[in-house]
Amino acid sequence: MEILQGKSVFGGIAIGPLSVFRQDEVLVKRQKVSDAEAEVRRYHQATEEAKRQLQELYQKAVKEVGEASAAIFDVHQMLLEDLDYVDSVENIIRNQGLNAEYAVATTGDNFSNMFAAMDDDYMKERAADVRDVSDRLVKVLAGAAESGGHGDVPSILLADDLAPSQTVQLDKSKVLSFVTRHGSTNSHTSILARTMNIPALIGVDYRDDMQGRMAVVDGYSGKLIIDPDQDTLAGYQMKQSEDAEKARLLQELKGKEDVTLDGRHIQLYANIGGVGDVASVHANDAQGIGLFRSEFLYLEAKDFPTEEEQFQAYKTVAENMAGKKVIIRTLDIGADKKVDYFHLDQEDNPALGYRAIRICLTQPEIFKTQLRAIYRASHFGTISIMFPMIISVDEVRRAKAIAEEVKSELEELGLPYGDVELGIMIETPAAAIMSDELAKEVDFFSIGTNDLTQYTLAIDRQNPKLEAFNDPHHPAILRLIAMVIENAHKYGAWAGICGELGADTSLTETFIKMGVDELSVSPSMVLRVRDKIRSIDSRK
Repeated sequence: MEILQGKSVFGGIAIGPLSVFRQDEVLVKRQKVSDAEAEVRRYHQATEEAKRQLQELYQKAVKEVGEASAAIFDVHQMLLEDLDYVDSVENIIRNQGLNAEYAVATTGDNFSNMFAAMDDDYMKERAADVRDVSDRLVKVLAGAAESGGHGDVPSILLADDLAPSQTVQLDKSKVLSFVTRHGSTNSHTSILARTMNIPALIGVDYRDDMQGRMAVVDGYSGKLIIDPDQDTLAGYQMKQSEDAEKARLLQELKGKEDVTLDGRHIQLYANIGGVGDVASVHANDAQGIGLFRSEFLYLEAKDFPTEEEQFQAYKTVAENMAGKKVIIRTLDIGADKKVDYFHLDQEDNPALGYRAIRICLTQPEIFKTQLRAIYRASHFGTISIMFPMIISVDEVRRAKAIAEEVKSELEELGLPYGDVELGIMIETPAAAIMSDELAKEVDFFSIGTNDLTQYTLAIDRQNPKLEAFNDPHHPAILRLIAMVIENAHKYGAWAGICGELGADTSLTETFIKMGVDELSVSPSMVLRVRDKIRSIDSRK
């Protein structure tokens, strides 16, 4: 028996044979061509085929993992069209008279190395995307078929790391768990594992001779156990059966109220990234949507989404939720979420830079387009709006003034809108400390614990080297949350939590005793949190 230690990115137990993911590689040869222009045309034809493949992958991913996770394939299509990338490939073909495969492979290496050397974590992650796109182009040019990369038997998949296009092509019914050497808690593989609700480990230094060996993935302790002895295997089989029974019992909670033993009702909502995620909200019986990350409409687009495009998306979600609350967070671009057509400057500290409400208040036409779409959609359901990254009362008042302008414009046009609550995200220490004043301005607070933790502890949550120092249970975080909830209630607002801590069942009782009104979590966590809520007596 051999035990390898890694880091868990999603809990659970998986038992089965190991399958080492091996990507079919195309050997790229450097060859002279006699007709450079014909080779350039061949490159552009390959680009169109690669775009077609990516569009198919996008549609497949939307069905399997939702729009938020599928958005990466739109990013890949944009990389194919990047003018610097295209110019580099064409220049190598024309100026050196070389074949398109070599030009693409060389450009891919150069660009991925350039991204990997950048200080910005978001740009570093683009290095893998450039490699993935370039590999796809080379395969198209070489006429190589794509491979699923693993066998037909349900297995634990070992991989150095997995690109988005690789993960979406896997037969999900045959994947028991993901185990990778590299990656981070925010990698595509980690996100997919959480969406699929299967255990996953990162940072496991496995050998390549593991194919077919029996193993156990312990997603609770972060262990990969190879060739377990009979007692170990029996113990994990029992644990796996207990987990399956718990999952079955959770399904019985559908239709039940989110109420504590002493009769306190908690609003249990779900977080989504787009229209395609609403099915998961219903499947897991969430009572509303506590965070609609509207920025994915921008991340998936090649230019600013129009008012009509946004209106249709918000309207569809509102109608599908049939009167249940939908809280839409206004544009939260910036930091780790970059969009080329915004033409944002490179910043030394993007997490502390020009992002979210700061963009909206300084580019009001972008903001007003979104607000018009949201207000129009509010006629078709129950919609609330919340503004992200607030640090002052003045920002709230300016945002509210723009909202009033939008309402006046709609009234002049004779376009109806509903009664829309206005709230703010509490994700900066400044907002938490000023929450007594801010509560007088809004209907509700939604505490974004991911950024609140980052800014309070001065820890970049994208940096894997700092994970050992990142303590979301830090007393300072809990004190700020308690302060925000108390100040909200003191001045007539309600308070919810929409960050990762909202799904941390070890803190559910703490939050309820603080007086939290709402918890918004990923759809897959709704029933687990409901189970916890129903076991709590907040009087004790």
